[in-house]
Amino acid sequence: MTDHIRNFCIIAHVDHGKSTLADRLLQLTGTISDRDMSAQVLDSMDLEREKGVTIKASAVRMYYTAADSQKYELNLIDTPGHVDFGYEVSRALKACEGAVLVVDATQGIEAQTLANLYQALDADLTVIPVINKIDLPSARPDEVAEDVGSLLGVAPEAVLRVSAKDGVNVEAILEAIVTRIPPPKDADEAPLRALVFDSHYDSYKGVIAYVRVFEGSFKHTDVLHLFATGADMKPVEIGIFAPGMKATQTLGSGEVGYVATGFKTVHECRVGDTITRTSAPAADPLPGYRTPKPMVFAGIYPVDADDHSDLRESLDKLQLNDAALTYQPETSQALGFGFRAGFLGLFHMEIIQERIEREYNLDCLFTAPSVEYEVVLHDGTTVPVDSPAALPDEGTILEVREPWMNIEIITPTDYYGPIMDLVTKRRGVFKQQEYPAPHRVQLDFEIPLSEIIIDFFDLLKSRTKGYASLDYQFLEYRPDTLQKLEILVNGEPVDALAAIVHERDAYHKGQRLITKLKELIPRQLFDVAVQASAGGRIISRANVKATRKDVLAKCYGGDITRKKKLLEKQKKGKRRLKMVGNVEIPQDAFMAVLRLGDE
Repeated sequence: MTDHIRNFCIIAHVDHGKSTLADRLLQLTGTISDRDMSAQVLDSMDLEREKGVTIKASAVRMYYTAADSQKYELNLIDTPGHVDFGYEVSRALKACEGAVLVVDATQGIEAQTLANLYQALDADLTVIPVINKIDLPSARPDEVAEDVGSLLGVAPEAVLRVSAKDGVNVEAILEAIVTRIPPPKDADEAPLRALVFDSHYDSYKGVIAYVRVFEGSFKHTDVLHLFATGADMKPVEIGIFAPGMKATQTLGSGEVGYVATGFKTVHECRVGDTITRTSAPAADPLPGYRTPKPMVFAGIYPVDADDHSDLRESLDKLQLNDAALTYQPETSQALGFGFRAGFLGLFHMEIIQERIEREYNLDCLFTAPSVEYEVVLHDGTTVPVDSPAALPDEGTILEVREPWMNIEIITPTDYYGPIMDLVTKRRGVFKQQEYPAPHRVQLDFEIPLSEIIIDFFDLLKSRTKGYASLDYQFLEYRPDTLQKLEILVNGEPVDALAAIVHERDAYHKGQRLITKLKELIPRQLFDVAVQASAGGRIISRANVKATRKDVLAKCYGGDITRKKKLLEKQKKGKRRLKMVGNVEIPQDAFMAVLRLGDE
């Protein structure tokens, strides 16, 4: 029977108190003793604790005796809060019957609150609205309860008010979960279908798949089959999260647990896949599976060339835990051997960069992030291009298509003008606006991904004093007049500084980059020409002046021809140096591409 089971998740905008609330629920139900309690129990990574963001989803089982003195099994499925991990959120929501929607009493409704709420409603979940942080002096619980009530169509009094930090009224959430969220349906007799909503790699047990069983049941001795990858396996062990992994003999319909597969890479067991029994398989998998697609690409190069094999090893290990990270080897004339890596978004890239530096002690250089373009050639073939250096010759290109995003910005109405200005400068197209609450406006735009991946979010925050919030989804590929902006140093193109830009911006971006590089490239013994070229012509040039040695110092008299002779000799030497001389480009120069904001 599944009447006593409740599967739920907590959804919220980043930093609205989701992990703290999860801590309180674990304490209240006695799942974790006060002695073992630490802040953000479910966020096990150091990075998660520092940044205060859940990166990897996790799950935990709690037992709670309700007011009707019946004992319930509550499965909390924790979801990542950041927009880059939207696919993981959608899979975690699919594994639940209900969601606790947490809204900060000081901040109110934000972009991801809405995005995650709409996803939860799409998945047909019962939503329990909760206002958190009512203990803060700047809290506005009545005003926020009005907004949340009108958004969900419930009375403001029905919105629970809690302080997760102080534990005020948290018990009411547990009661609401038991009474409002429906139990999963009992389908033990049907063929087995279990959803993989997350996975991580364990060096002893292989890939650990986090599963929610929808139909059927299975024992630890059964041979299991994965639909998307077609792999078969006999589990090393199966079990539940309590909150550590605890082995059991069976998992039945409605239950949440894990399967230690013994696989050596996360690729063999992907998030969103369906597990069934090999001997009596289900007819079709659960809907909604897709392969996570990287959106942002960057080159990763070791600062010390000897670290190349260590870098490959560290990327291999990171990929064991993170199937969304992709990489392949690439070489650059300026930077030597490295890798071209694909990430879900800029935050994902930042996390990987920090993990490489911390966990593997490697000094790496990340090139400016770029996006994947689709290039249509004259012969009708379409080539994906994720690095400006890989763009085919201009004569063979029919059109270049770039990825566009739907973005949703929620902001107090006072900042309407600055946001409009920022987005239209970045080639954004205004679509519509809505007012989810008085004094707050939701603006929907379409904008090229390349315009938002570098500093868009920082500028948005600074123009709105930190009040605006952003959510984005991929829309489509659209053709535009795009061209390659190349930087030549001493007549040689530097592939790591190349970028694909809009024809309209090529001249300004080229000029700004040359001005910056002129300051950053160290002076040599000869003049160095730094040029920007786009569309087959040079659009900007600057000279880095040579350091000069005073060759006339020893010439203390005599005819002018002696001086001329010495100067001519110096000139010849400089010309010869210029032909053979190599210009070392410092790391700051590669970062300059990143900082070409709206200065």
